[in-house]
Amino acid sequence: MDIVFINPSIGQNYQSLKSKYTAIEPPTWSLLLAESMRNFGFTVSIIDANAEELTKEEIFRRIENLKPRLVAFVVYGQNVNAGTTNMEGALEVSKYLKEKNNELKISYIGSYVQALPIKCLKEEKSIDIVFTNEGVYALKNILSLKSIENDKLKEIKGIAFRLMDEIVHNDPEKVVPGERMDQDLPGYAWDLLPFKNRPLDLYRSPMWHAEYDDDKRSPYAALQTSLGCQFKCSFCMINLINRNDSEEIGVSSNYSKMRFWSPDFIIKEFEKLINMGVKTIRITDEMFLLNPKYYLPLCKKLAELNFDDSLRMWAYSRIDTVKNPEVLSIVRKAGIKWLCLGIESGDKKVRLEVAKGKFEDVDVKKVINQVHEADIDVMANYMFGLPGDDDETIKKTFDLSVELCTSGWNTYAAMALPGSLLYKQAVEKGLELPKSYSGYSFHAYDTVCLPTEKLKAWQILKLRDEAFINYHTNPKFLERIKTRFGNKAEQNIKEMSKIKLTRKIVEENLKN
Repeated sequence: MDIVFINPSIGQNYQSLKSKYTAIEPPTWSLLLAESMRNFGFTVSIIDANAEELTKEEIFRRIENLKPRLVAFVVYGQNVNAGTTNMEGALEVSKYLKEKNNELKISYIGSYVQALPIKCLKEEKSIDIVFTNEGVYALKNILSLKSIENDKLKEIKGIAFRLMDEIVHNDPEKVVPGERMDQDLPGYAWDLLPFKNRPLDLYRSPMWHAEYDDDKRSPYAALQTSLGCQFKCSFCMINLINRNDSEEIGVSSNYSKMRFWSPDFIIKEFEKLINMGVKTIRITDEMFLLNPKYYLPLCKKLAELNFDDSLRMWAYSRIDTVKNPEVLSIVRKAGIKWLCLGIESGDKKVRLEVAKGKFEDVDVKKVINQVHEADIDVMANYMFGLPGDDDETIKKTFDLSVELCTSGWNTYAAMALPGSLLYKQAVEKGLELPKSYSGYSFHAYDTVCLPTEKLKAWQILKLRDEAFINYHTNPKFLERIKTRFGNKAEQNIKEMSKIKLTRKIVEENLKN
């Protein structure tokens, strides 16, 4: 075997929510890279430790049987912070693999190592190689070597690696250009995923995506129709896949760029999933409804596949790209029944501080009403603790969310995620950052978010957790859910709302 891709467990990043309420998402980048390497002529395999709940011992036995020339941990996940938080589960396994067989060549691909390649290699001795962007061509060039020896890695662009006691950070490698997307990232290796009774039945959607009904959550798939984002939000690190420099700290907003698969190509991936019986699908693009040149032809083709309105899909969009009722009608016919919209803050000044020009001329309430009128539900995303936030602006954000009354509600405490501009600024200012990988999780016990000038980190986290419960027990929201999805959905939300996250920094400060 040339290469084995490992999707690690998410560990305890979600506390007691993990057993039932978190999504189990297909490993998108493992699938893309596996199909790409297979297309280049290499033999590949995927071990999805998260979906199969594999122990490190079970993973090692599989590695021993496959005898790969290279092991690649692909550390991404369903949330933007997962490339950091999932490092914990990945490292537990890679350390064990190294202890059992020190000859294994272990590499990492993911947003954390893209952001901090040198720091990662200095601290994590079980890792031999890290990829500094999406890794397609660097991976191909490594696998083309007759033997993967350290002295030969000096010529491979787009990686950092350990050479004796020295960390070598090579020149950057290009990413797959737009005109080569269909050829060099030719789809998904769906056939390499584990399943129990039918394809993709080990995967499940978020509760809200399935209309708060467990029976609709699986089988589940996620796929991209584009890569990257053209915007430069300071809290985001998604564009690290496009990294094209060798700075010690990568900053995502320096690499803003979008690439697209052709609609004719990507529709075939949807057809494969539908033929496998998968109707619950996430379109993972950061900005699906941005470029009509790509999304309109695709939506029209999807509408033909969705003749019986059985598809249940969701997609991200900017809030100022969904103002056209005609477009919303096309989107709904395609089977996109949810739009995930980043509203971020109820205070315009705060929004503009982190997302330059993003909402300047948008009436948020009017847009949400138009989406609802198109029979599309909204998962509204907010953030507490953005630069400029205080008690008043956070209350303003929550009050707006209650007024909008969307069927999905999600709020994160602002985090200095490695790879974001906020992270680099936090390092430069000497702000307290999480001391563990799980500390970057939005839901973990040891989460440490950013403070603002007027609010401490623990106060922001407390406000966020209280707001989650208050929104999901709000009578206006529950009445909407019962009307849209029925009594069962309402009851499931009430049960979910009984779960209270515990937070270390909140507990410590309340004691004092």
